[in-house]
Amino acid sequence: MPIHEKSLIRPENLVEHEELVIDGVDVSGHWSTFIKPRTIFDYNEAMQDEIAALPGGENIHRCWQCGSCTNACTVNAVNPEFNPRYWIYLIRLGMEEELLRDKDILWQCVSCNKCTYACPRDVVPEAVMKATAHWMELKGHTPKSNSTHFDEEFASQVIATGKIEESRVIRGFFRKTGQPLNQPWLAALITGLVRRFPLGYLMRMGWATVFRPKTRGWSASRRAIREYVHEREAENRKALGLDATGGH
Repeated sequence: MPIHEKSLIRPENLVEHEELVIDGVDVSGHWSTFIKPRTIFDYNEAMQDEIAALPGGENIHRCWQCGSCTNACTVNAVNPEFNPRYWIYLIRLGMEEELLRDKDILWQCVSCNKCTYACPRDVVPEAVMKATAHWMELKGHTPKSNSTHFDEEFASQVIATGKIEESRVIRGFFRKTGQPLNQPWLAALITGLVRRFPLGYLMRMGWATVFRPKTRGWSASRRAIREYVHEREAENRKALGLDATGGH
Protein backbone atom coordinates (compact mmCIF):
# COMPACT_ATOMS: atom_id res chain seq x y z
CA MET A 1 0.00 0.00 0.00
CA PRO A 2 1.60 3.33 -0.99
CA ILE A 3 2.40 6.05 1.49
CA HIS A 4 0.90 9.41 0.53
CA GLU A 5 1.60 11.70 3.51
CA LYS A 6 3.68 14.69 2.49
CA SER A 7 5.21 14.70 5.98
CA LEU A 8 6.93 11.41 5.12
CA ILE A 9 8.79 12.88 2.16
CA ARG A 10 12.32 13.67 3.24
CA PRO A 11 13.06 17.42 3.07
CA GLU A 12 16.21 16.79 1.04
CA ASN A 13 14.05 15.21 -1.67
CA LEU A 14 11.88 18.31 -2.08
CA VAL A 15 13.07 20.91 -4.57
CA GLU A 16 11.59 24.38 -5.01
CA HIS A 17 12.63 27.14 -7.41
CA GLU A 18 12.46 30.69 -6.15
CA GLU A 19 11.98 31.93 -9.70
CA LEU A 20 10.55 29.66 -12.39
CA VAL A 21 8.40 30.38 -15.44
CA ILE A 22 6.98 27.49 -17.51
CA ASP A 23 5.19 28.28 -20.79
CA GLY A 24 4.75 31.85 -19.68
CA VAL A 25 3.24 30.89 -16.32
CA ASP A 26 5.04 31.99 -13.14
CA VAL A 27 5.23 28.95 -10.84
CA SER A 28 7.88 30.30 -8.50
CA GLY A 29 7.99 29.16 -4.86
CA HIS A 30 5.90 26.25 -3.63
CA TRP A 31 4.09 26.06 -6.97
CA SER A 32 7.29 24.65 -8.45
CA THR A 33 7.83 21.94 -5.84
CA PHE A 34 9.33 18.78 -7.27
CA ILE A 35 10.09 15.47 -5.58
CA LYS A 36 13.42 13.94 -6.49
CA PRO A 37 13.02 10.35 -7.70
CA ARG A 38 14.72 7.66 -5.63
CA THR A 39 15.72 4.17 -6.56
CA ILE A 40 16.15 1.74 -3.69
CA PHE A 41 18.32 -1.27 -4.36
CA ASP A 42 19.05 -2.56 -0.87
CA TYR A 43 16.12 -4.60 0.48
CA ASN A 44 16.15 -6.96 3.44
CA GLU A 45 13.51 -9.44 2.37
CA ALA A 46 13.80 -11.26 5.69
CA MET A 47 13.26 -8.17 7.89
CA GLN A 48 9.59 -8.87 8.65
CA ASP A 49 10.40 -12.48 9.54
CA GLU A 50 13.33 -11.36 11.70
CA ILE A 51 11.22 -8.95 13.73
CA ALA A 52 8.29 -11.38 13.85
CA ALA A 53 10.64 -13.94 15.43
CA LEU A 54 11.34 -11.62 18.36
CA PRO A 55 9.00 -11.31 21.37
CA GLY A 56 6.29 -8.79 20.52
CA GLY A 57 6.64 -8.90 16.77
CA GLU A 58 4.58 -12.02 16.16
CA ASN A 59 1.52 -10.26 14.72
CA ILE A 60 3.17 -7.71 12.45
CA HIS A 61 1.89 -9.59 9.37
CA ARG A 62 -1.70 -8.66 10.33
CA CYS A 63 -1.22 -4.92 9.72
CA TRP A 64 -3.37 -3.49 6.92
CA GLN A 65 -2.08 0.07 7.25
CA CYS A 66 -5.26 1.71 8.55
CA GLY A 67 -3.23 4.21 10.62
CA SER A 68 -5.18 3.74 13.87
CA CYS A 69 -1.94 3.20 15.79
CA THR A 70 -0.33 6.45 14.70
CA ASN A 71 -3.60 8.35 15.12
CA ALA A 72 -3.87 7.17 18.75
CA CYS A 73 -0.15 7.50 19.54
CA THR A 74 0.78 9.67 22.52
CA VAL A 75 4.27 10.39 21.19
CA ASN A 76 3.04 11.21 17.67
CA ALA A 77 0.89 13.97 19.15
CA VAL A 78 4.11 15.62 20.35
CA ASN A 79 6.48 14.51 17.59
CA PRO A 80 4.80 13.81 14.20
CA GLU A 81 7.96 12.02 13.04
CA PHE A 82 7.12 9.18 15.44
CA ASN A 83 4.96 7.09 13.11
CA PRO A 84 4.39 3.39 13.97
CA ARG A 85 2.24 2.77 10.90
CA TYR A 86 4.96 4.00 8.57
CA TRP A 87 7.65 1.92 10.27
CA ILE A 88 5.56 -1.23 10.08
CA TYR A 89 5.07 -0.44 6.38
CA LEU A 90 8.85 -0.20 5.91
CA ILE A 91 9.45 -3.42 7.80
CA ARG A 92 6.97 -5.37 5.71
CA LEU A 93 8.57 -4.07 2.52
CA GLY A 94 12.06 -4.89 3.79
CA MET A 95 13.26 -1.29 3.50
CA GLU A 96 15.90 -1.60 6.20
CA GLU A 97 17.97 1.43 5.22
CA GLU A 98 14.90 3.66 5.24
CA LEU A 99 13.84 2.35 8.66
CA LEU A 100 17.29 3.03 10.10
CA ARG A 101 16.98 6.69 9.23
CA ASP A 102 14.56 6.92 12.18
CA LYS A 103 16.57 4.78 14.59
CA ASP A 104 17.15 7.72 16.94
CA ILE A 105 13.44 8.30 17.57
CA LEU A 106 11.91 4.83 17.25
CA TRP A 107 12.89 3.93 20.83
CA GLN A 108 10.78 6.83 22.20
CA CYS A 109 7.68 4.64 22.57
CA VAL A 110 6.28 5.20 26.09
CA SER A 111 4.26 1.94 26.17
CA CYS A 112 0.97 3.72 26.83
CA ASN A 113 -0.68 1.01 24.67
CA LYS A 114 -3.20 3.42 23.13
CA CYS A 115 -2.13 2.03 19.74
CA THR A 116 -2.81 -1.49 20.91
CA TYR A 117 -6.33 -0.62 22.07
CA ALA A 118 -7.04 1.20 18.78
CA CYS A 119 -5.69 -1.51 16.46
CA PRO A 120 -8.55 -3.45 14.78
CA ARG A 121 -6.26 -6.30 13.76
CA ASP A 122 -4.56 -7.13 17.08
CA VAL A 123 -1.15 -6.29 15.66
CA VAL A 124 -0.11 -5.00 19.12
CA PRO A 125 1.90 -2.09 17.66
CA GLU A 126 3.46 -1.24 21.04
CA ALA A 127 5.03 -4.69 21.16
CA VAL A 128 6.14 -4.39 17.53
CA MET A 129 7.93 -1.13 18.39
CA LYS A 130 9.75 -2.85 21.25
CA ALA A 131 10.63 -5.82 19.03
CA THR A 132 11.95 -3.44 16.39
CA ALA A 133 14.09 -1.58 18.95
CA HIS A 134 15.41 -4.95 20.16
CA TRP A 135 16.12 -5.96 16.56
CA MET A 136 18.15 -2.79 16.04
CA GLU A 137 20.23 -3.54 19.13
CA LEU A 138 20.85 -7.16 18.13
CA LYS A 139 21.85 -6.12 14.62
CA GLY A 140 24.27 -3.53 16.00
CA HIS A 141 22.44 -0.57 14.48
CA THR A 142 21.97 1.16 17.85
CA PRO A 143 23.65 0.95 21.27
CA LYS A 144 21.68 -0.41 24.18
CA SER A 145 19.18 2.12 25.47
CA ASN A 146 18.97 3.14 29.12
CA SER A 147 15.73 1.18 29.47
CA THR A 148 17.51 -1.94 28.21
CA HIS A 149 20.31 -1.45 30.74
CA PHE A 150 17.74 -1.08 33.52
CA ASP A 151 15.83 -4.17 32.40
CA GLU A 152 19.05 -6.20 32.31
CA GLU A 153 20.12 -5.02 35.76
CA PHE A 154 16.68 -5.72 37.22
CA ALA A 155 16.46 -9.18 35.60
CA SER A 156 19.99 -10.20 36.55
CA GLN A 157 19.27 -9.47 40.21
CA VAL A 158 16.01 -11.44 40.17
CA ILE A 159 17.73 -14.37 38.49
CA ALA A 160 20.71 -14.30 40.86
CA THR A 161 18.86 -14.01 44.18
CA GLY A 162 15.11 -14.33 43.61
CA LYS A 163 14.71 -10.95 45.31
CA ILE A 164 14.85 -7.26 44.41
CA GLU A 165 16.97 -4.80 46.38
CA GLU A 166 16.25 -1.37 44.94
CA SER A 167 19.52 0.34 45.82
CA ARG A 168 21.52 -2.39 44.04
CA VAL A 169 19.38 -2.01 40.94
CA ILE A 170 19.90 1.77 40.93
CA ARG A 171 23.65 1.51 41.54
CA GLY A 172 24.05 -1.11 38.82
CA PHE A 173 21.99 0.94 36.39
CA PHE A 174 24.02 4.09 37.04
CA ARG A 175 27.26 2.14 36.65
CA LYS A 176 26.22 0.70 33.27
CA THR A 177 25.00 4.04 31.95
CA GLY A 178 27.94 6.06 33.28
CA GLN A 179 25.82 8.26 35.55
CA PRO A 180 27.11 9.60 38.88
CA LEU A 181 25.37 8.50 42.06
CA ASN A 182 25.10 12.05 43.40
CA GLN A 183 21.85 12.78 41.57
CA PRO A 184 19.74 15.56 43.20
CA TRP A 185 16.52 13.58 42.78
CA LEU A 186 18.13 10.51 44.37
CA ALA A 187 19.34 12.54 47.34
CA ALA A 188 15.84 13.98 47.75
CA LEU A 189 14.34 10.48 47.56
CA ILE A 190 16.68 9.09 50.22
CA THR A 191 16.05 12.09 52.46
CA GLY A 192 12.31 11.58 52.12
CA LEU A 193 12.62 7.89 52.97
CA VAL A 194 14.69 8.60 56.08
CA ARG A 195 12.16 11.15 57.31
CA ARG A 196 8.99 9.18 56.65
CA PHE A 197 9.78 5.46 56.95
CA PRO A 198 9.93 3.64 60.31
CA LEU A 199 13.40 2.99 61.67
CA GLY A 200 12.90 -0.78 61.56
CA TYR A 201 12.10 -0.68 57.84
CA LEU A 202 15.18 1.46 57.12
CA MET A 203 17.33 -0.99 59.07
CA ARG A 204 16.01 -3.90 57.00
CA MET A 205 16.76 -1.97 53.81
CA GLY A 206 20.32 -1.33 55.02
CA TRP A 207 20.73 -4.99 55.97
CA ALA A 208 19.59 -6.10 52.50
CA THR A 209 22.02 -3.67 50.88
CA VAL A 210 24.99 -5.09 52.77
CA PHE A 211 24.20 -8.82 52.95
CA ARG A 212 22.15 -9.33 49.73
CA PRO A 213 19.64 -11.93 50.97
CA LYS A 214 18.47 -14.73 48.67
CA THR A 215 15.25 -16.68 48.35
CA ARG A 216 15.54 -20.07 50.03
CA GLY A 217 15.98 -23.00 47.67
CA TRP A 218 16.49 -20.62 44.75
CA SER A 219 19.37 -22.47 43.07
CA ALA A 220 17.15 -24.83 41.05
CA SER A 221 14.94 -21.96 39.90
CA ARG A 222 18.00 -19.90 39.01
CA ARG A 223 19.41 -22.69 36.84
CA ALA A 224 16.06 -23.16 35.07
CA ILE A 225 15.63 -19.44 34.39
CA ARG A 226 19.19 -19.05 33.11
CA GLU A 227 18.73 -22.03 30.82
CA TYR A 228 15.50 -20.56 29.46
CA VAL A 229 17.07 -17.12 28.94
CA HIS A 230 20.02 -18.71 27.15
CA GLU A 231 17.69 -20.66 24.85
CA ARG A 232 15.63 -17.56 24.03
CA GLU A 233 18.72 -15.48 23.28
CA ALA A 234 20.07 -18.24 21.02
CA GLU A 235 16.73 -18.39 19.17
CA ASN A 236 16.72 -14.61 18.70
CA ARG A 237 20.26 -14.61 17.31
CA LYS A 238 19.45 -17.51 15.01
CA ALA A 239 16.35 -15.75 13.69
CA LEU A 240 18.47 -12.75 12.75
CA GLY A 241 21.22 -14.86 11.20
CA LEU A 242 23.66 -14.06 13.99
CA ASP A 243 26.19 -16.39 15.60
CA ALA A 244 26.64 -16.86 19.35
CA THR A 245 28.77 -13.70 19.63
CA GLY A 246 26.24 -11.53 17.80
CA GLY A 247 28.13 -11.40 14.49
CA HIS A 248 26.95 -12.61 11.09
